[in-house]
Order: sequence, then C-alpha cells, then structure tokens
Amino acid sequence: MNTPITFAAPHAFLGARAGDRGAAVCVAGIPLDIGTTNRAGTRDGPRAIRAAARMLTDGRHPVTGVDPAGLDLSDLGEFEIALGDIPASLARIEAQAAGLNHLLAFGGEHGVTLPLLRALVKRIGQPVGLVHIDAHLDTSEDNFGQSFAHGSVFWHAITEGLVAPKRMIQIGIRAPAWPEMFDWTRGQGVTIVPAQDVHESTPAAIAAQVRAVVGDGPAYLSFDIDGLDPAFAPGTGTPEVGGLATWQAQGILRRLAGIDFRGADVVEVAPAYDVAEITALAAATMGWEYLALLAARG
Repeated sequence: MNTPITFAAPHAFLGARAGDRGAAVCVAGIPLDIGTTNRAGTRDGPRAIRAAARMLTDGRHPVTGVDPAGLDLSDLGEFEIALGDIPASLARIEAQAAGLNHLLAFGGEHGVTLPLLRALVKRIGQPVGLVHIDAHLDTSEDNFGQSFAHGSVFWHAITEGLVAPKRMIQIGIRAPAWPEMFDWTRGQGVTIVPAQDVHESTPAAIAAQVRAVVGDGPAYLSFDIDGLDPAFAPGTGTPEVGGLATWQAQGILRRLAGIDFRGADVVEVAPAYDVAEITALAAATMGWEYLALLAARG
C-alpha cells in the first residue's frame, strides 16, 4: 500500500477527503471555547487532534480488523462560530450540523454538544440515548450566571427533550458538585457511574451496564477528554484527578458494538496544556475507536 509515512500524513482526519457534506460520515472541528469556566484554549483542540491522528493511519483495528478510514468519510474542516457570542455560535453550529448523515465532531468546549443534539434530534424526530464520559455532571442550570456554559449542556439537553434521561449514562464522574445537582440528575432518571466504580469494575462490566441503560434506540456518544485522568490527558481546561485510564476508556468503547449510535463528539482538548501530544492522541484515538464501531457494523 502507498500509505504516507506518519509525519507526512494528510492533515484531514485519517486522510479523509475534504468538504463532502453528503458523505456517510463527516468529521468536523468546532473551535468554540468562550463558555469555559477555568482554562481556555479548546479552540485549538480540533487541529491538534487531526495532527495526532497521523498515528492512526497505518493499519487496521487490532481487535476487529476493520479500517475506520475505509468508511465513506469526509473532513469538513472547522465549523464557523460567532466570535464572543455563545447563543449565536450555538445557532451557527446547529445550522452547519443540520442535514449531515452522521457527524463525529471534535471540540472545542463541551457546550458544542447542545447544538449538535438539537440538529440530530430535529433530523431523526426523537430524543436519543446518551453515553457520556466525563469528570463532571454538566447538569448545572448555569455556570457563574452564564446559561450556556460548558457545565450546563446536559441540563439544557434534558429540559429541551433532546435526550431521553432514562437512556442516559454518565461514566467517570468524580468532580466536586453540589448535592442538588446529583439529586436533580438522578431524579431525571440518569444513571451515574462514578470513576471509582469504574476502577473497581471491568470495562466489560461497565460496557454491559451501558448497553442495558441505552437499549436499542438511537444514541449519541459525548466524550469529554477530562473523563480521563490528567496523567493520560493533561491538556484540558478542567482536569480532575482520579479519572479513567486510556485503556479503560478504550476497553469500554470497544464493547459497545451494536448500539445504534447516530453521532458523537470528543471535546475539551486544550493543547496549550498538553504534554508530548498525549491528550490530542487520546482524543484522536477515541474518535478512531468510535469510527471503528461504525465500520464494524457495515
């Protein structure tokens, strides 16, 4: 095969062709980071993820044997945002996501998930189940007075009816939060799996729990890179100790074949705080694992 050597790989994710909105699966970067509550810089995440993905272009998946790059895949580049205006940015992101067959988005802050869910639910006509890997609940009604900050995304998603909360599972939760947030989230029917429970269990058991919660309906994956421990992902704005190892996250994702995923995002990569690209590579790999699930189902 005439695969380019890794340091000369194309800049598009997995070398995908550019700009084809009609592709079966599209990749897009969303450089929004004006709703962050600690360290900013996730606007640079999508480019860092694409650069790190060069390590994933030379070979097939080691378990399933599929080639995620063999999908009908297109990289749309970066979505436009409205500088300094969160509601206007969310509206632009939703409009650009509308009509796509299947989207894997790279953030950017976690707030980008809300317009992506709005666009998806409008297209398929029903709420989705949600697999959410994160250190944080992200179910605050607002963050420091900002309604659409990155920590309120799933409060909006639930209250807007975009997510079916009884089909929603949050994995890796460990950050400080007020008891009222836990009470509200569980009260909606959401399943919360703290990081410590993941450590005391196995990827196979956690994946089985995910499958039981999400069921057979349409679903969405939202992977906040701070779901990983800072030892594995230091390049993020709100690091929290005690998180998942990359092998645990991979082990869970690899066991989710058959879930009816309709879209996904990997968010909160802030390369200015990264070390030797390990966070960007972790994010790129989680995106690659997701595409491998799609490729395996044909």
